[in-house]
Amino acid sequence: MTSQLTGTDDGAGGVPRGSSVAASAGLGVLAAAIGYLVTYVLIVSEVHEAFGDEIADWKGVAWYFYNAHMVDVEASGAFGSLGGTSTVDLIAQSNAAGADLLYVIPPLVLLTVGAIAAVQWNVTDIGAAVVVGAPVTLGYAAVMALGALVAESSTEIEVFGVEATGSIAPAFVPAFVLGGVLYPLVFATAGAILAALFNAR
Repeated sequence: MTSQLTGTDDGAGGVPRGSSVAASAGLGVLAAAIGYLVTYVLIVSEVHEAFGDEIADWKGVAWYFYNAHMVDVEASGAFGSLGGTSTVDLIAQSNAAGADLLYVIPPLVLLTVGAIAAVQWNVTDIGAAVVVGAPVTLGYAAVMALGALVAESSTEIEVFGVEATGSIAPAFVPAFVLGGVLYPLVFATAGAILAALFNAR
């Protein structure tokens, strides 16, 4: 006996909606992981050189990964009642050869997974391509939102009885909206559409 998914047919190329959404969301998680790992390989040596043992390498790489999505990394500090926040663009300040290539990684990976989704479901029209490409956003946004929270680094010391604190982390709202939603919505969907047009030839 076979089970039937809710909304098995979306009317656009016969793509099983429940299956395609779940698979595409999974590809979104995979895309975020691959993008981060490629970024890690390319920039970890600079991260370690810049931050040493004060910041975990994986957190420093995450800041570059968010910068690659045009997401600001915010550094804030306070000494007693005085404090302030500034933004940091680590890629722009990088001396690493080819650091600007980091900007290409998220779009390229998302285009690829969008195309994979379309090929997996043998999509041949634009409507079905959107159905399988857009849900990549679900998995990608979840990873980007969680990553913005866990990549925060903070310190707290006391100087002459006055508390001093500092923290650095990706800006959460841009990380979720720009990096997590807009990037995959545009690039993964575009990848699925391109693959669908190729399949239809």
